[in-house]
Amino acid sequence: MYEHFFQCPYCWEQISFLLDNSIPQQTYVEDCEVCCNPIEVTATFQGEELVQFEAFELGQ
Repeated sequence: MYEHFFQCPYCWEQISFLLDNSIPQQTYVEDCEVCCNPIEVTATFQGEELVQFEAFELGQ
């Protein structure tokens, strides 16, 4: 597992999600731990390295 810190697109607080670096490309929805709004996350790994990460308001 890989912990990635980023800014919530709703409340702008610094939060982190645990990403499964054994899955090369993934898209999923997880709630912000601060404001509880749903965040759509896309992450791409090459080997163990995170090469792309995006977090959007759900539906954006």
